Amino acid sequence: MAYDVNGKVIEHDEEGYITDISVWSEDLANVIAKGEEIDMTSDHWEVINFLREYYEEYQIAPAVRVLVKAVKKTMGVEKGNNKYLYELFPYGPAKQACKIAGLPKPTGCI
Repeated sequence: MAYDVNGKVIEHDEEGYITDISVWSEDLANVIAKGEEIDMTSDHWEVINFLREYYEEYQIAPAVRVLVKAVKKTMGVEKGNNKYLYELFPYGPAKQACKIAGLPKPTGCI
């Protein structure tokens, strides 16, 4: 299973998470987002970039509760809440956003 990004084949697992996070790019993120039926906006990118920085620092993809807390701390109450994050990523802010961000599936996500 693979994504086709600008003629390059990017391997992913059966759930759509890429197998080599070092090959992630914004073009790949857009391909994954399209498959998830998400039109990426600056709000989406803000969360995606936040997740990538979080992962770089802690080497873990946060589960939704941890994500909400971390976003609240960094971006404020209006963005750090379930409602806002589910509006951006309706199939689960942690799972769906991590997939688009090229990160592994968050721990604790079914």
